Amino acid sequence: MLAAERKLRIVEWVKQKQVASVAALAQEFQVHEATIRRDLAEIEQEGLLRRTHGGVILDQGANAEPSFSERVSDQLDQKDRIGKKAASLVEDGDHIIIDSGTTTVHIARHLVNRSNITVVTNDMNVAAELRDASGVTVIVTGGTLYRSSYMLNGMYTDSVLEKLHVQKAFLGTPAIHPAHGLTHPEAELVPAKQGMIRCAQEIIVVADDTKIGKVSLHTVAPVSSVHTFITGCEASELQIRLFQEAGVRVLTV
Repeated sequence: MLAAERKLRIVEWVKQKQVASVAALAQEFQVHEATIRRDLAEIEQEGLLRRTHGGVILDQGANAEPSFSERVSDQLDQKDRIGKKAASLVEDGDHIIIDSGTTTVHIARHLVNRSNITVVTNDMNVAAELRDASGVTVIVTGGTLYRSSYMLNGMYTDSVLEKLHVQKAFLGTPAIHPAHGLTHPEAELVPAKQGMIRCAQEIIVVADDTKIGKVSLHTVAPVSSVHTFITGCEASELQIRLFQEAGVRVLTV
């Protein structure tokens, strides 16, 4: 068995068991424990599993997004910096999409004094931030309301996105990886994000540094779909370089 195949099978095995020891994995895959330790170190770097003393557990942080109330105040200063930088990329006359999220709402807050901009959003919080912005036309996609976050999603959201053409789409994500791209723990939220990507000329992802290196269950898009990634200066030089090597422009704030 090739190493790459074995690592994939290790991930699937741990997902089923939730926790596993090095000894158990070595026996299951019929390799030396040193080989398993090396595999686990590489898998952990990809954000798929988390090593413990003598074993490994499923990284719940990559497979279960925290609640909206937890996320809204987390990394607040960094999210505001990211939002300000993202807003600076919007030009007068642009038609843009602002995805739902606790980082993307900060983009809207920095657009309130702009003019001749059209913002499409599936987030009631984003729309509310722009309600008094006389120079900004706001289009709300419609869809099923997620009461905990004021996000709109579902068939009606997807239908609207299919009919749009915009210059820029600003996407939030709970997980972004230089090899695995954008992923998400909730399958029902994936189609809307993919629709945003399809209808935009330029894809700009905004995410704080805690989202980097995470890999969740469902694929949204490969990293090659991302033109620009805006994150905080808290991101490490290695993390930034890996995205740059993948062809992504990285802006840190």
